[in-house]
Amino acid sequence: MKKAYVSAVFLLMTVCSFAQQRDPAAKAILDEASAKFKTYKTVVATFGYQIQSAVGKVLTRKSGTVNMKGDKFNITFGSNKIISDGATVWNYDPGTKEVTVNNANKSESTITPQKLFTDFYNKDFMYTMSKDSKVNGKPVSVILMQPIDKNKPFSRLYLAIDKATKTVVSATVVEKNGNKYVYSIGSLKPNVALSDAQFAFNKASYPGVEVVDLR
Repeated sequence: MKKAYVSAVFLLMTVCSFAQQRDPAAKAILDEASAKFKTYKTVVATFGYQIQSAVGKVLTRKSGTVNMKGDKFNITFGSNKIISDGATVWNYDPGTKEVTVNNANKSESTITPQKLFTDFYNKDFMYTMSKDSKVNGKPVSVILMQPIDKNKPFSRLYLAIDKATKTVVSATVVEKNGNKYVYSIGSLKPNVALSDAQFAFNKASYPGVEVVDLR
């Protein structure tokens, strides 16, 4: 019984120690990837998206593209679109022929596509190095991150950063129930000419769509 108690205390101390940790080695890699991404004026990237159950079964699999310019973004997966001009977010669902309109959330805790590649980790996460791995045959550094706010619906996030290119190649978000959301980056092209028009929802291009303004 005494051994079990000591083991439990040791485990608790280990968990608490991690919860307070910001590993300098992990921060150096995150900072380097963030600094490189910030040099790009625009980015066009392809991505894959999966939802996995706690036992590893793939529940949903989708792919799409994301365009970014400053704080603007345009995400397309299938016929669905999420568009933001930096102030407003439009979420278009062709299944319901509906677009919901919200104010863009500027809070530090909101992870936009741009933040995923930059410094969202500075205030809201503790992080440490995890075991190195490979993505599509390329060596990556894996960083384990935990939210400081324990009310978040997810318990941890694994960020994989290509060792050669210093860019984020995948992110795995683990919910408290064990389900995983896996985002993987396919191609990434910086400094592509992008017009501002594609970062605003044009209702005329979607006849019959219902606009639900939640602002």
